[in-house]
Amino acid sequence: QRELNWMGPVFDLLGLSVGAIVHEKSFVFEAQEKPDQEEVTIEHENLKEVPRKEAYLADITYGTNNQFGFDYLRDNMAPSQEQIVQRSLNFAIIDEVDSILIDEARTPLIISAPDQESSELYRHFSKIIPNLKAEEDYEVDKKRRSVILTEAGISKMEKLLGVDIYKKNLLKHIHHLEQALKADAVFERDKDYVVQGQELIIVDSFTGRLMPGRRFSGGLHQALEAKENVPVMPESRTLATITFQNYFRLYEKLAGMTGTAATSAEEFSKVYELEVTVIPTNKPIVRDDKADKIFKTEDGKFKAVANTIKELHTKGQPVLVGTISIEKNEKLSRLLKK
Repeated sequence: QRELNWMGPVFDLLGLSVGAIVHEKSFVFEAQEKPDQEEVTIEHENLKEVPRKEAYLADITYGTNNQFGFDYLRDNMAPSQEQIVQRSLNFAIIDEVDSILIDEARTPLIISAPDQESSELYRHFSKIIPNLKAEEDYEVDKKRRSVILTEAGISKMEKLLGVDIYKKNLLKHIHHLEQALKADAVFERDKDYVVQGQELIIVDSFTGRLMPGRRFSGGLHQALEAKENVPVMPESRTLATITFQNYFRLYEKLAGMTGTAATSAEEFSKVYELEVTVIPTNKPIVRDDKADKIFKTEDGKFKAVANTIKELHTKGQPVLVGTISIEKNEKLSRLLKK
C-alpha cells in the first residue's frame, strides 16, 4: 500500500494503472483532487478497494511474494475460469531479490484443508511430556532441531500411557508423542513463535517478523498449541504447494534489485539465467569502510560489539545492529543487558 501511494501518482501521470495486493484486500490507485485546490493528494484516500482480479488487471501490481504465490495456488484449485484472479505471469520485478530467490528459494507455500480431529491426543501428550528428563529420557540434536527418545524414555512413556506403543507399533501415538516432545524440548516461546490472544503465530527465523496465517506442518503446530494451552486447530492435509523458486521461474521475464547481488551472481546465473549488473553510486561514497576486525572466538566478537554499542550509545549516537538469526539477537541482547 505504501509503495502504491508513493509511485501511484508517477505511473498515473504516465497513463499506467496500478494495483496492490495485501492479505485480505486489494486496491487500485485512483488520484483524488482536493475540492478546494487543484492538487492531487498521495494519501490513503487515493486507494480504491476493488476485487482481487481487478487489481491483477492493472498494468503494474504491487504485492508480497507470499500473496502472489498463494493466489497462484488458489487459481490452480479454482473450480471455474471466472474465479481465477491472476492473468499470465509476464514480468516480475523483485525487491531484495537475493533474499527471495536464493535465501528463501526452497520455502514451500502450502494450501491445506482440515483432515482429522485429534486435538485431545495432542493435549494428552503435552501433559505427559514434562515428566521426561533431558539427556536421561531423550536427546536433543540442536543443529537438526530434532529430538530422540532413549530406551529409558520409551519405557517411562509406556508406563505413563499404560500401553506398549512401540511394541504394538501404534504409529499415530508415536507421531503425536514425537511432535509433543519436539514442541516441548526444541521450540521456545517468543523465539520460534509468539502467542497473541488465543493464537500461536510463527516467527520467521530469517527476519524475526511474525507470519500470521502460516502453520508448522506435520502436527507440530497442534503440539505447540497444546503446549501453550490455546485452542488446538484440526490437523490438515496438503491440497497445493509450490516453492518461491518454482513460482518465480514461471514468469516470462524476471528481474530484481538488492544491495548484495554481486556476491550471489553465480547462483543467479546457474539457477535463473539472470545476469547481475552493479550500478555505480550517484555521488562518490563518503562512508569510511575500515578494515575488518577478526576475533579468535565468537564470544570475543560479541563482547567487543556490545562494548562498542555502549560507547556509541553513551555519546548519543544512533546504532544499527544486524545479526544473522534470532538466536544471535538473543545472545547480543543478554550481553547488552549485562
